[in-house]
Amino acid sequence: MMRHLISAADLTRDDAVLILDTAEEMARVADRPIKKLPTLRGRTICNLFFEDSTRTRISFEAAEKRLSADVINFAAKGSSVSKGESLKDTAQTLEAMGVDAVVIRHGASGAPYRLATSGWIDAPVINAGDGTHQHPTQALLDAFTMRRRLVGRDAGLGQDLAGKRITLVGDVLHSRVARSNVDLLHTLGAEVTLVAPPTLVPVGVETWPCDVSYDLDSVLPKSDAVMMLRVQRERMNAAFFPTEREYSRRYGLDGERMARMPEHAIVMHPGPMVRGMEITAEVADSDRCTVVEQVANGVSVRMAVLYLLLGGNEPAVAPPVAHRNPADERPARTSATEESK
Repeated sequence: MMRHLISAADLTRDDAVLILDTAEEMARVADRPIKKLPTLRGRTICNLFFEDSTRTRISFEAAEKRLSADVINFAAKGSSVSKGESLKDTAQTLEAMGVDAVVIRHGASGAPYRLATSGWIDAPVINAGDGTHQHPTQALLDAFTMRRRLVGRDAGLGQDLAGKRITLVGDVLHSRVARSNVDLLHTLGAEVTLVAPPTLVPVGVETWPCDVSYDLDSVLPKSDAVMMLRVQRERMNAAFFPTEREYSRRYGLDGERMARMPEHAIVMHPGPMVRGMEITAEVADSDRCTVVEQVANGVSVRMAVLYLLLGGNEPAVAPPVAHRNPADERPARTSATEESK
């Protein structure tokens, strides 16, 4: 594993499979009565969030605490950032406090890379989402979910997603999730197709390792997984489609469209979902939808990333210690002949 996790494009196939396999080990911890490992005891991790977040921040915090790390949560609101403090000053403050790793979410694309390469802080940096650029742990948890559902929980160990056909639908232009997934899924051998209105397809997409379609209905019958992307209004500065109703009619996933998918195919969403627009309640609440699984898997994947960046070379989860029977430790009884001597 490399020192930082900034982009899904930086991961090799072996790196990605190692993370997914380690996450499978970490998932077993969730089945224990006490969901904790001592791996990162004594380490301090700072969650540096300059953007609002619910799932990602709580998921990282849960992962850190399950690995017994000390956690510092930093939110830009209510901090010196609102007074004009720069990223450099914030980073140097954390360095002075002796943090061992930084998880950063920032509205500016490239901020995590800048933090990792500037020399302001001597600690591993994990990108939790930067602008419209990358969100590598989201792509990893999505791949983990796909591998479990499409290959199998145990059969998937050591395996990639070669030959699987994945479709990403919606606001690709503003989606760091789409960019990360295209990079990682291509590395894992999957065939990726983007489906979106022409106005929500990025310039230069022809250089991406994927296909592009504007017709959702033609792609659904040959998809193993369909990921619906949220329409990110907070990043839009223009009208990219006429109305919500028109968008939903052409690019929304409802029960009728889901019925055209293969029986084994799954529906995914990075969240939060806008029900009734990109996905209907019928689809969101169906057994084929993996949204809740993705949230649970996110903790396991982030535990795996933290373990591999900060942990040792030992197995992620130690095998259970066999309980000794006290009776086995008693001296063997002597024979009657020996006792009579």
